[in-house]
Amino acid sequence: MRILIFGATGAIGILLIRCALKALESCELVLYVRSIEKVPDDLKSNPSVIVVEGQLTDYDALAKAMNGVETVLSALGPSVKKGPFHPSNTPLANAYLTIIDIMHQQAIKRLICLGTTSITDPADKFNLAFSILVNGVALGARNAYKDVVAIGQNVRTHGADLDWTIVRVPLLTSQETEETLAGYVGDGRTSTWLSRAGFAAFVVDEIKKKNWVQKAPLLCTV
Repeated sequence: MRILIFGATGAIGILLIRCALKALESCELVLYVRSIEKVPDDLKSNPSVIVVEGQLTDYDALAKAMNGVETVLSALGPSVKKGPFHPSNTPLANAYLTIIDIMHQQAIKRLICLGTTSITDPADKFNLAFSILVNGVALGARNAYKDVVAIGQNVRTHGADLDWTIVRVPLLTSQETEETLAGYVGDGRTSTWLSRAGFAAFVVDEIKKKNWVQKAPLLCTV
């Protein structure tokens, strides 16, 4: 199986790479990155890893990197530190339009991507803690909020024919636990915390199980 990973040099992306290499036999990972220097040396030298340097706005480079890919994983998201200064032109959501266009052209069906609860779901119910979190982001990092919301809209509409899964995350931690629970906001089971390791493990497991196709679960640590 050939898998392409976006956002591969971030904290979640690195964990996602390592988890996929460990859990998936005979997989080949294509990492599409802006800076190859940010990829750990042991991953760059791994024979199952191909690193492609390019920008999300470079259509030709994206198309070349996605050639022969069966599944696209994305850990793309606005930087928490740069949130208030995020560009106003929804660059990540626009990148998803391009990625999905190429997926259509190359008959790639499976997309699993990172989201947040700024992306709402019909199965969600009111929850005070999540309401405070989302409204805080909407007020304090408006452009980042708009980009994330637009990502959800673009995946659901432009990618309506794809086997997509938007894995919505709450506040992220560096805990090593991989035990997670998937549900929806306000369902009485989910919480406001998730380990990055748990996200990585869930995504890799979802490649195989396909339990959440065309759904947007909220993932949290058990």
